[in-house]
Amino acid sequence: MANHELPENHQQWVCLQCGYNMIGEMPDLCPFCGARHDQFMAWDAAEKTYHVTTRAVTDAVSQLLSVPKLGLEHAAYRIETGDSAVWIDSPSAFNRNLAPVQSILFTHHHFLGASNQYRQIWNAEVWLHEEDAKHRLVNLFSIDRRFTEDFSHRGIEAYHVGGHTPGFTFYIYRDVLFICDYVFLSASGMQFNPYGPESETRKQAQRIYQIVSDKALKIVCGYNYVANFADWLPGFERLLSVG
Repeated sequence: MANHELPENHQQWVCLQCGYNMIGEMPDLCPFCGARHDQFMAWDAAEKTYHVTTRAVTDAVSQLLSVPKLGLEHAAYRIETGDSAVWIDSPSAFNRNLAPVQSILFTHHHFLGASNQYRQIWNAEVWLHEEDAKHRLVNLFSIDRRFTEDFSHRGIEAYHVGGHTPGFTFYIYRDVLFICDYVFLSASGMQFNPYGPESETRKQAQRIYQIVSDKALKIVCGYNYVANFADWLPGFERLLSVG
């Protein structure tokens, strides 16, 4: 796929406090975190300031993060599926020199990043669960595939569980689990994401456990960490047993 430039009248702003991308006219407050507009940076200035870097996780998976860190940035992950490339989630910063992907599969709607820009230059398909695609934060983003059920795409298994958000979906490729921010790692162990319905998050975590505990997994890719599955699973089991 050949790259092409974004239109000259393209307006997009990035919140430096949380990393949320705002499309169109600059708002007074970030619709995600509430930061004032003096914390916003135009997308083209952000492209020169924040460089999306790649770190290998396996021979087929790499992690994408901005340097310096951009707000509360969630890591995105690139998967080489053999005949194409796919992202799980999207970087908050737009860097047009990144290698193209054919699809961007989202875990949930909180950080759609600069996905609309990557979609435009590469003609990449953006996937998000229907329940999250309804959210007001998604209104100005283009979603090509609004799925409602579990599916498989280019060898990537998608499992909708809800919980943290109504449409939260986790992914598995070969022996790698992509769990994003459903659970956080901390000095004291592991905790559920506190944003969202606590009871539903805990309930749907049981389904996650039922699925992943039956898989031959080796690596877990979270929103700000990469962990060995053998170390991660006992912590997840302990979290499920509390409360």
